[in-house]
Amino acid sequence: MDTPTFPAISSTVMLSGPAGALEVAIDLPEAADAARPVVALICHPLSIEGGSMHNKVVTMAARALRELGVTVVRMNFRGVGESAGHYDNGVGEQDDLACVAQWLRAQLPGYQLWLGGFSFGAYVSLRACDALAPAALISIAPPVGRRDWNFEAVNPPDRWLVIMGEADEIVPPQGVFDWVAAQPQPPVLVRMPDTTHFFHRKLIDLRGVIGHEVRHWLPDPTV
Repeated sequence: MDTPTFPAISSTVMLSGPAGALEVAIDLPEAADAARPVVALICHPLSIEGGSMHNKVVTMAARALRELGVTVVRMNFRGVGESAGHYDNGVGEQDDLACVAQWLRAQLPGYQLWLGGFSFGAYVSLRACDALAPAALISIAPPVGRRDWNFEAVNPPDRWLVIMGEADEIVPPQGVFDWVAAQPQPPVLVRMPDTTHFFHRKLIDLRGVIGHEVRHWLPDPTV
Protein backbone atom coordinates (compact mmCIF):
# COMPACT_ATOMS: atom_id res chain seq x y z
CA MET A 1 0.00 0.00 0.00
CA ASP A 2 1.39 3.38 -1.03
CA THR A 3 1.78 6.07 1.62
CA PRO A 4 -0.85 8.75 0.90
CA THR A 5 -0.08 12.44 1.01
CA PHE A 6 -2.04 14.58 3.41
CA PRO A 7 -5.33 15.55 1.71
CA ALA A 8 -6.29 19.12 0.84
CA ILE A 9 -9.93 18.49 1.79
CA SER A 10 -11.59 16.61 4.64
CA SER A 11 -11.56 12.94 3.64
CA THR A 12 -10.67 9.39 4.66
CA VAL A 13 -7.40 7.68 3.74
CA MET A 14 -5.98 4.22 4.27
CA LEU A 15 -2.52 3.85 5.80
CA SER A 16 -0.34 0.76 6.03
CA GLY A 17 -0.31 -0.08 9.74
CA PRO A 18 1.37 -2.67 11.96
CA ALA A 19 -1.51 -5.15 11.52
CA GLY A 20 -2.54 -4.13 8.01
CA ALA A 21 -4.58 -1.24 6.65
CA LEU A 22 -5.65 1.55 9.01
CA GLU A 23 -8.70 3.70 8.28
CA VAL A 24 -7.98 7.36 9.04
CA ALA A 25 -10.35 10.33 8.77
CA ILE A 26 -9.01 13.86 8.34
CA ASP A 27 -11.20 16.77 9.46
CA LEU A 28 -9.79 20.13 8.36
CA PRO A 29 -10.50 23.34 10.28
CA GLU A 30 -13.78 25.08 9.56
CA ALA A 31 -13.34 27.61 6.77
CA ALA A 32 -14.35 30.59 8.88
CA ASP A 33 -11.54 30.02 11.36
CA ALA A 34 -7.87 30.81 10.98
CA ALA A 35 -5.99 27.53 10.69
CA ARG A 36 -3.51 26.80 13.47
CA PRO A 37 -0.32 24.75 13.05
CA VAL A 38 -1.78 22.00 15.23
CA VAL A 39 -2.96 18.49 14.37
CA ALA A 40 -4.94 16.60 17.01
CA LEU A 41 -5.23 12.81 16.86
CA ILE A 42 -8.34 11.65 18.74
CA CYS A 43 -8.80 7.99 19.81
CA HIS A 44 -12.11 6.15 20.12
CA PRO A 45 -13.60 4.05 22.95
CA LEU A 46 -13.37 0.28 23.38
CA SER A 47 -13.36 -1.56 20.06
CA ILE A 48 -15.03 -4.73 21.32
CA GLU A 49 -17.93 -2.73 22.75
CA GLY A 50 -18.77 -0.90 19.53
CA GLY A 51 -16.27 1.96 19.77
CA SER A 52 -15.18 3.61 16.54
CA MET A 53 -13.99 6.93 15.15
CA HIS A 54 -17.67 7.77 14.52
CA ASN A 55 -18.51 7.76 18.25
CA LYS A 56 -20.48 10.91 19.17
CA VAL A 57 -18.08 11.97 21.93
CA VAL A 58 -15.12 11.62 19.56
CA THR A 59 -16.81 13.56 16.77
CA MET A 60 -17.94 16.30 19.16
CA ALA A 61 -14.39 16.66 20.49
CA ALA A 62 -13.21 16.88 16.89
CA ARG A 63 -15.78 19.59 16.16
CA ALA A 64 -14.72 21.63 19.18
CA LEU A 65 -11.11 21.60 18.01
CA ARG A 66 -11.94 22.30 14.37
CA GLU A 67 -13.81 25.41 15.49
CA LEU A 68 -10.54 26.63 16.99
CA GLY A 69 -8.65 26.14 13.71
CA VAL A 70 -7.11 22.77 14.60
CA THR A 71 -6.74 19.99 12.04
CA VAL A 72 -8.27 16.85 13.56
CA VAL A 73 -7.53 13.24 12.71
CA ARG A 74 -9.69 10.32 13.82
CA MET A 75 -8.71 6.71 13.29
CA ASN A 76 -10.22 3.27 13.60
CA PHE A 77 -8.01 0.98 15.66
CA ARG A 78 -7.22 -2.50 14.32
CA GLY A 79 -10.31 -4.61 13.76
CA VAL A 80 -12.71 -1.65 13.59
CA GLY A 81 -14.42 -0.45 10.41
CA GLU A 82 -12.06 -0.83 7.46
CA SER A 83 -8.97 -1.26 9.65
CA ALA A 84 -7.39 -4.71 9.47
CA GLY A 85 -6.39 -6.92 12.39
CA HIS A 86 -7.94 -7.79 15.72
CA TYR A 87 -8.42 -6.11 19.09
CA ASP A 88 -5.20 -6.27 21.14
CA ASN A 89 -6.18 -5.06 24.63
CA GLY A 90 -4.59 -1.64 24.14
CA VAL A 91 -1.12 -2.91 23.23
CA GLY A 92 -1.34 -3.16 19.44
CA GLU A 93 -3.60 -0.12 19.48
CA GLN A 94 -0.69 1.94 20.80
CA ASP A 95 1.29 0.78 17.76
CA ASP A 96 -1.60 1.85 15.51
CA LEU A 97 -1.61 5.27 17.14
CA ALA A 98 2.15 5.62 16.78
CA CYS A 99 1.93 4.71 13.08
CA VAL A 100 -0.61 7.44 12.36
CA ALA A 101 1.28 9.96 14.50
CA GLN A 102 4.50 9.30 12.60
CA TRP A 103 2.68 9.81 9.29
CA LEU A 104 1.25 13.10 10.53
CA ARG A 105 4.61 14.39 11.65
CA ALA A 106 6.12 13.53 8.27
CA GLN A 107 3.23 15.11 6.37
CA LEU A 108 2.82 18.21 8.54
CA PRO A 109 6.31 19.32 9.64
CA GLY A 110 6.17 22.27 11.98
CA TYR A 111 2.75 21.36 13.34
CA GLN A 112 2.24 20.58 17.02
CA LEU A 113 0.91 17.07 17.64
CA TRP A 114 -1.88 16.87 20.20
CA LEU A 115 -3.34 13.57 21.40
CA GLY A 116 -6.76 12.91 22.83
CA GLY A 117 -9.15 10.10 23.53
CA PHE A 118 -12.41 9.05 25.06
CA SER A 119 -12.59 6.15 27.56
CA PHE A 120 -10.41 3.34 26.12
CA GLY A 121 -9.03 5.95 23.71
CA ALA A 122 -7.96 8.04 26.70
CA TYR A 123 -6.08 5.02 28.03
CA VAL A 124 -4.31 4.35 24.72
CA SER A 125 -3.35 7.98 24.12
CA LEU A 126 -2.01 8.40 27.65
CA ARG A 127 0.03 5.21 27.40
CA ALA A 128 1.51 6.50 24.13
CA CYS A 129 2.69 9.82 25.59
CA ASP A 130 6.13 8.62 26.62
CA ALA A 131 6.97 7.45 23.08
CA LEU A 132 5.23 10.21 21.13
CA ALA A 133 5.79 13.27 23.39
CA PRO A 134 2.69 15.20 22.29
CA ALA A 135 2.46 18.93 22.90
CA ALA A 136 -0.95 18.51 24.58
CA LEU A 137 -3.29 15.77 25.78
CA ILE A 138 -7.07 15.66 26.22
CA SER A 139 -8.39 12.74 28.30
CA ILE A 140 -12.19 12.32 28.31
CA ALA A 141 -13.61 9.89 30.90
CA PRO A 142 -10.33 7.97 31.36
CA PRO A 143 -11.19 4.42 32.54
CA VAL A 144 -9.28 4.53 35.81
CA GLY A 145 -9.68 1.25 37.69
CA ARG A 146 -10.82 -0.69 34.64
CA ARG A 147 -7.37 -1.13 33.07
CA ASP A 148 -3.68 -1.23 34.02
CA TRP A 149 -3.03 2.23 35.43
CA ASN A 150 0.65 1.79 36.25
CA PHE A 151 2.06 4.80 34.43
CA GLU A 152 5.55 4.95 35.88
CA ALA A 153 7.13 5.13 32.39
CA VAL A 154 4.68 7.66 30.97
CA ASN A 155 5.24 11.41 30.84
CA PRO A 156 2.08 13.35 30.05
CA PRO A 157 2.66 16.84 28.66
CA ASP A 158 2.29 19.90 30.87
CA ARG A 159 -0.76 20.88 28.81
CA TRP A 160 -3.14 18.12 29.88
CA LEU A 161 -6.91 18.31 30.27
CA VAL A 162 -9.08 15.67 31.95
CA ILE A 163 -12.87 15.85 31.58
CA MET A 164 -15.01 13.58 33.78
CA GLY A 165 -18.73 13.24 34.33
CA GLU A 166 -19.79 13.20 37.97
CA ALA A 167 -22.58 10.70 37.18
CA ASP A 168 -20.44 8.27 35.15
CA GLU A 169 -22.03 4.85 35.50
CA ILE A 170 -19.11 2.89 34.01
CA VAL A 171 -15.98 4.49 35.48
CA PRO A 172 -16.21 5.47 39.19
CA PRO A 173 -15.76 9.27 39.16
CA GLN A 174 -14.10 9.48 42.58
CA GLY A 175 -11.41 7.06 41.44
CA VAL A 176 -10.61 9.41 38.57
CA PHE A 177 -10.58 12.46 40.83
CA ASP A 178 -8.23 10.73 43.29
CA TRP A 179 -5.96 9.57 40.46
CA VAL A 180 -5.79 13.09 39.03
CA ALA A 181 -4.93 14.57 42.43
CA ALA A 182 -2.13 12.01 42.89
CA GLN A 183 -0.30 13.00 39.69
CA PRO A 184 3.11 14.68 40.17
CA GLN A 185 1.88 17.47 37.90
CA PRO A 186 -1.92 17.20 38.02
CA PRO A 187 -3.79 18.05 34.83
CA VAL A 188 -6.55 20.59 34.52
CA LEU A 189 -9.63 18.69 35.74
CA VAL A 190 -13.14 19.62 34.65
CA ARG A 191 -15.89 17.84 36.58
CA MET A 192 -19.18 17.87 34.68
CA PRO A 193 -22.22 17.52 36.98
CA ASP A 194 -25.14 15.25 36.05
CA THR A 195 -23.05 13.76 33.24
CA THR A 196 -22.88 10.06 32.38
CA HIS A 197 -20.08 8.13 30.71
CA PHE A 198 -21.34 8.75 27.18
CA PHE A 199 -22.24 12.40 27.86
CA HIS A 200 -25.93 11.89 27.00
CA ARG A 201 -27.59 15.31 26.61
CA LYS A 202 -24.25 16.89 27.53
CA LEU A 203 -22.39 16.80 24.22
CA ILE A 204 -22.82 20.52 23.57
CA ASP A 205 -21.50 21.19 27.07
CA LEU A 206 -18.51 18.96 26.33
CA ARG A 207 -17.83 20.95 23.18
CA GLY A 208 -17.87 24.16 25.20
CA VAL A 209 -15.53 22.80 27.87
CA ILE A 210 -12.94 21.69 25.33
CA GLY A 211 -13.07 25.00 23.45
CA HIS A 212 -12.76 27.03 26.62
CA GLU A 213 -9.95 25.05 28.23
CA VAL A 214 -7.60 24.55 25.25
CA ARG A 215 -8.04 27.89 23.52
CA HIS A 216 -5.07 29.42 25.34
CA TRP A 217 -2.83 26.54 24.26
CA LEU A 218 -3.11 27.45 20.58
CA PRO A 219 -0.12 28.85 18.68
CA ASP A 220 -0.61 31.77 16.29
CA PRO A 221 -2.56 31.05 13.10
CA THR A 222 -0.69 29.84 10.06
CA VAL A 223 0.15 32.53 7.53
